Order: sequence, then C-alpha cells, then structure tokens
Amino acid sequence: MEKEEKEKVKKEKREQALENKCPTCTASISFNPKLGKWKCDYCGSEFTLEEMQKHENNASTEKKNAKTKEDDFDGYISYKCESCGAEIVADEETAATFCVYCGNTAILRSKLSGKFTPSKLIPFKKEKKDAIACFKGLSKGRPLMPKDFNNEKNIEKLRGIYIPFWLFDINVSGDITMNGQTVETWTRGDTHYTKTNTFLLTRGGTMDYNHIPQDGSTHFDDDMMNSIEPFNFDEMIPYNHAYLSGFYAEKYDVSDEETLKLASERALNTTRTILKDDAKLYASKVITGDTLQATEKNHDYVLLPVWMVNVKYQDKMHIFAMNGQTGEFIGNIPLDKKKTAIYTIVIFIISFIICLFVSYILFLMGGK
Repeated sequence: MEKEEKEKVKKEKREQALENKCPTCTASISFNPKLGKWKCDYCGSEFTLEEMQKHENNASTEKKNAKTKEDDFDGYISYKCESCGAEIVADEETAATFCVYCGNTAILRSKLSGKFTPSKLIPFKKEKKDAIACFKGLSKGRPLMPKDFNNEKNIEKLRGIYIPFWLFDINVSGDITMNGQTVETWTRGDTHYTKTNTFLLTRGGTMDYNHIPQDGSTHFDDDMMNSIEPFNFDEMIPYNHAYLSGFYAEKYDVSDEETLKLASERALNTTRTILKDDAKLYASKVITGDTLQATEKNHDYVLLPVWMVNVKYQDKMHIFAMNGQTGEFIGNIPLDKKKTAIYTIVIFIISFIICLFVSYILFLMGGK
C-alpha cells in the first residue's frame, strides 16, 4: 500500500520536459555557439532566435505548454521526454539535461521559473572541440601526467554547463591606515649605514564595482569558478530558454544574501589593494586598520557558460574547466606516482653518473 502511494505521488509530480524542434523537419535542434544560431544536425537548417520564436518552439517562447510543479520526490523529479516519452530523472538543482534514451535536450522549465528565472545569460561562444583541444593540450610539457587522463572516455564526459551566478554592483567607501617604511643606505669609510624611516599613512576614497560574479551553486568550487574569470558582461543578453538547447544547466541553491557576503569581501579586498598600491614611495607597507564599508547597489541572477569535466584518478576527483565565452581555462592535473618514482630514480642515476664522470676527469687532471 505504501509503495502504491509513493508511485501515485511520483506520477503527480511528473512534468513534461521542454525541447526545441527544427521548424523544417521537427527534429531536435540545438544552439550552435560558433554560428550564434540554432542549427539542425539532420536537415542543416539554421534559425535565429526571432525565427525560433516565430515558429513557437516550446523552449524559446513564454507559452506555458507544460506542467510546472516545484515539488520533488525524495530529492529527485521525473520528467517526460517529448520526443520518445521516456522518463528523465534529475535532481532538484538540474534545469537542463539530456534524455538518456534519445539524446534530446530536456529543458526542465519549472526549475527556471518564478524566483529561479535568470534575468540574463551569456551564450556559449566556444564549442566542444575548443574545450577538447584545451583539455588535450594539458598533457604537453607534463610527462608525469597519467597516460589515460585525457583518453577518449574522459573526453566524452566533457560537457557544457550554464552555471548560476549572482552579479553584484557594490559601492565601497572609507579609509585605510598603514605603516609605511623607507630605507636609506650609505657607506662612510669602512662603516655601512642603514636608516629605516616609518610613517603613518592614510588613504581613502569611494569606489564602484559593477558585475562582481559569485557562483550560486554548491556543486561547483568557488575558487575554480573565480579562476576562469573574467567574463565579458557586455555580451549578456536577456534570458531565453532556447539558449539552453544542447547544454546542461543548473539553478541556484545559494541565495543572494549568502553570496553577497563573499562579493562584498572581494570588493573590500580589491579596494584595500588599490589604496595600498597608491602609496608608491614606500619600500614596505602594512595595513593596520580600515573603516571601509561595502554597500550593495544592485544584483542580478544570470547563467554563465562553462565547459567542464571531472576525472577520477586514484579515488580523487580532478577538475578541468573552461570559460565558455573567452576560452580561459584551469586544470587540476594529477601526477602518476609510478611515473614520478621512475623519473626520480632515472634523474638520480643520471646525476650520479655525471658526478662520477666529473670526479674522474678532475682526478686525471690532478694526476698531471
């Protein structure tokens, strides 16, 4: 009886997954970063966003043609693929995924509606082949990297994800106080003198920061997301579901209040650095205090493009991520312990032989 109740609840919480259809042949169609348009891989047709909206594609219009319930079942929600009717299961943060049976994009609209609707996004400009080239390039100059790290199996896991970000406009004002030092040296006769002068310094002002990005998902490492910045926010466009076609996407699970603290600290630290660097005449500077205050002026919820793959090596996850707009990338590359040990032994043997040879040559020279 309990099992039947669960199945009933699960069925009630199933919804249709949206996808884009080619207006020409009705096959599934995805956004092509290189073209900046939607291209059908079956008939070769290309469409702009306006053309997609004109044909009233499910994911490109605001027409509500699917059930959109926010409830979940044991942390997961099931969706029905419109192409093959299969059930797609996703966790509660997933906003766009793929049908495991037919491969079509499944845009889970309820995850990007209401308060979870982004205001803007930056479309992908880098294609998967660009990310693959960067990923393969990590092996160059790294002889100690595991041989199978960038094999085809790992490359296939590389995926484009729209990651939720909060963008903050923050004003910082106030003063900092520092101890600055200058050093003088001179020599008189056989005596060398050093004189250190210490000064109390004050610097202050008001600074405005626009679009400070802060990762809004607990699934992604903040330091790694910071490392692939900056994004060109001049290329942001109004959010539309259609741009998710062919990519994964997630909704935020960290609120703007929580991320504001991190964004404010970034603004404060940057201000301290700028004010400290303004005191150019001093050999060393140590900040002793400040009255800086950060005030939020505005914030936006947006989706930003990232190519990413996680590779497991010896029970540890190693992450590769690339900015889907600029191509900036970072890779957490492991060392093959066996290769490292062999390399160390070989270097030791070669160094030992060289030392013996040099010693022998010196011995012969000394004998003469």
